[in-house]
Amino acid sequence: MPDLPTPQDATEAALFSECWDAVLSYADLCTSGSTAAAQLATEAFAHGMREVRAAETGTTYRSAAGRRSRLPRIPLLLTAVRTTAAEWETRGQGHRLDPELRLWLNSDNAARYTGPPLQRPVALRGLRDMQQADAELLWLAEVEALPLSVVARRLGLDHATVADELVQVRGLFRDRCHRNHLDSPMDAQCRSYARLLDAVTRSPEADAPGDLSRHLATCVQCAEAAACLRLHGGGLPGALAGGVIGWGGLAYLERRRRAAEVRLGAGRASTGEGTGEPGGGAQKARVVRGGLLVAAALVSVLALAVSMMPGDTTDDAAPGDDRQPVADDSGPSLPLPGLPDATSSPKPTDRAETTPPRKDKDPKPQPQGTASSTAREEPAENEPPVCEVAYELVNQWPDGFQATVTVTTAKALDDWRVAWSFRDGQKVGQMWDANFNQDGSRVTATAADYNKHVRADDHLAFGFLASWRGTNSPPYDFTLNGHRCAKA
Repeated sequence: MPDLPTPQDATEAALFSECWDAVLSYADLCTSGSTAAAQLATEAFAHGMREVRAAETGTTYRSAAGRRSRLPRIPLLLTAVRTTAAEWETRGQGHRLDPELRLWLNSDNAARYTGPPLQRPVALRGLRDMQQADAELLWLAEVEALPLSVVARRLGLDHATVADELVQVRGLFRDRCHRNHLDSPMDAQCRSYARLLDAVTRSPEADAPGDLSRHLATCVQCAEAAACLRLHGGGLPGALAGGVIGWGGLAYLERRRRAAEVRLGAGRASTGEGTGEPGGGAQKARVVRGGLLVAAALVSVLALAVSMMPGDTTDDAAPGDDRQPVADDSGPSLPLPGLPDATSSPKPTDRAETTPPRKDKDPKPQPQGTASSTAREEPAENEPPVCEVAYELVNQWPDGFQATVTVTTAKALDDWRVAWSFRDGQKVGQMWDANFNQDGSRVTATAADYNKHVRADDHLAFGFLASWRGTNSPPYDFTLNGHRCAKA
């Protein structure tokens, strides 16, 4: 009679079924080739399972309340991917990783995720401080973008009450993040804004004073806290992904959104209609890329099965002992675009266009704005500029980018409206510190309630995420309230 699987085997098999696609998706972002992605995902899954066992039987992490705590299953495994990638870099296998990830792993940003607990990102600490079931619900609904019916079935919750539970869990996450923000080491200026930040982020109608808005534009620590505390405006998923995963957080979030759309039968991904997604050759390249990943994953699953056999639970075994030799990834590859640091980084092989390298930037507040109904504005002609504008491409990936716009005005403003045109069909998807409307190539950004007033010789600033395909030229014809702006 054949041996029946032990409860531990059954648990690990279920975990593999639920989490493997997420682990492989993030590993693909972190590596320079499909074979490397599958191997990184396999090693990380084995490491993550050992951490799950340790958390269930040991005291690897204790929350402020003194109870044992760990991340939900998927972010725990994604963290294992990042940790395994760091081990590759240390072992001399860094050439198999994405070049931008290698830069991040050797930066102060990476150190925040492994350094003293009180200096780690607020979102990471807040999620860890929650009850395991609450944290699972928040992550699956907000980051993995699973329908609530699926989340309820996976977690054994009541379908009729899961939506109300999610609202409560969001509030609990906010409370944990607020407490952790107050416990964080901070200077006197940040401390002086802590109560005001809490009050402003509690209500969607609350206006943030100009000095607080300017502080959030320059202080990474407070901006991260604001993204976690503001539960309205749609920024919570980005705050969670960026704060918990670290490098590639926004890119991973976008991939999970697309995967959810495919599961729901949206069908738009194949044509790109209405979504800003590339079609034609770019889409075919993505399909080929996915096929290679599936083929490599089938090989890696065999190795993973060996690593998960009973008795193979120690850290002493070499990561590749039970695997077949993998192909060399040192051959020609497509040009590598500049990619985001701690918040995004889709794969370079999804496009065949060389892009300029980016400058490393600190994480920005997550998108808060919404589309407005502002009418299309035409640039003014034959008049001297009344303002200066600085456009900065912060991050760029194969079919998306992040940018900021800073406008300096000589006159005081009681309200403002900034417009510009794109040359290459770029489409704005989200915007923070402003509302937006896009009519064809023309984009109009209008002031949020809290930053309408600008003093003379001062500046206003906002940022956005957008999609692109083929070419991503800088925008042109900037205007402020209908008057032409010069480039700074």
